[in-house]
Amino acid sequence: MNMMRALLFAALLTIVPVWLPAQETPIPQERIFETGSLPPLDSSLKVKVGDPAPDFSLPTIDGRTVTLAEFRGKKNVVLSFIPAAWTPVCSGQWPGYNIVQDKFDQAKTQLVGISVDNVPTLHAWVQEMGGVWFPVASDFYPHGRLAEALGILRSTGEAERSLFLIDKQGIIRYIDVHDINSRPDLGPLMRAMQELK
Repeated sequence: MNMMRALLFAALLTIVPVWLPAQETPIPQERIFETGSLPPLDSSLKVKVGDPAPDFSLPTIDGRTVTLAEFRGKKNVVLSFIPAAWTPVCSGQWPGYNIVQDKFDQAKTQLVGISVDNVPTLHAWVQEMGGVWFPVASDFYPHGRLAEALGILRSTGEAERSLFLIDKQGIIRYIDVHDINSRPDLGPLMRAMQELK
């Protein structure tokens, strides 16, 4: 039975990107801003796997504050940075995590969505998408402070599309700075999460 579940999960990981392609979001296409081509720019990672993650304190769309310290010793943390709300790929990526919430729970891992957009913009966008199960935080002011500390802030002001897996001790265990025009494959992240169990 466990083998059957593992095979089913592996199959799910290969089709999740097909289930929720960026153009098939809950938001009508005419409401989504088309960014055009966004080639890699001048960001340069300032951290690597094995480094301590910088702590942060960011406001969330539900009126609270999220910090890395609150999870220390309790849960692993995945930071999911997106470049901008109301854009096609971002509008498919975060709702896609709703499908695999149980996998994060099983791996004792808290997902935190982060953008350099301000709180009202993020709130309106997440509501339009139908909501997500994880906290959505704003790195708006001081603009991109956390993104800059990690080395993923572009000179144009957006964060790179990226994932950081941080263990319960606050150490970075996985990094994916991804093509800004496509969603990261869930498979490598899920495998890294399982290794921390």
